Amino acid sequence: MASVKLAIMGGAFNPIHIGHLVCAEEAVEQFGLDEVLFMPTGTPPHKEAPRGAGPEERFEMVVIATASNPRFAVSRYEIDKNEVGYTVDTMRHFRLELPEAELYFITGADAVIEILEWKDPREILEIATLIAATRPGYPLDSMPAKTRAFLEEYGVQIIEIPCIGVSSSLVRERVAQGRSIRYLVPEGVEKFIEKERLYIHKHSQA
Repeated sequence: MASVKLAIMGGAFNPIHIGHLVCAEEAVEQFGLDEVLFMPTGTPPHKEAPRGAGPEERFEMVVIATASNPRFAVSRYEIDKNEVGYTVDTMRHFRLELPEAELYFITGADAVIEILEWKDPREILEIATLIAATRPGYPLDSMPAKTRAFLEEYGVQIIEIPCIGVSSSLVRERVAQGRSIRYLVPEGVEKFIEKERLYIHKHSQA
């Protein structure tokens, strides 16, 4: 019996937008994944806690956005830890919980460029296959040679996703300006943001 292919996709999701969903779906298609587990961050180690929406609101938006896809699921693991969350700790947890699973970790090219600054990056790549999703403005071919060699050593997989110039900060900025975010986020997420009056004040957090 083949092992389950599970990918964990971490992020603030502040808010989740169509770019996140396209990336996850592309990973499912390219790697034959059984499930993508979206992992909203609790307290990130390298920047301030996400502003504009609280953990429960961010979690709820991810649930709304992923509900219609049977291969997408959402985890409260990092939110409920209530402490600084490191990727390596999350991957250790799921390695212990699912010892037979083939684990993947999906992240963006902007994060991959800084991978040598992560906590125990080698252990992460020993536990899971890293899938790096390219996005405009972060060409992987311009990364430092040391970082490139590290990624090549561990066989990091690159996926090209359609050029969708959407970011969480763009969504927050448009809401703060009173502009439409229709089609930038799923309809349910748009309605949730409007109902909860999120992002009314402009924030610079990426």
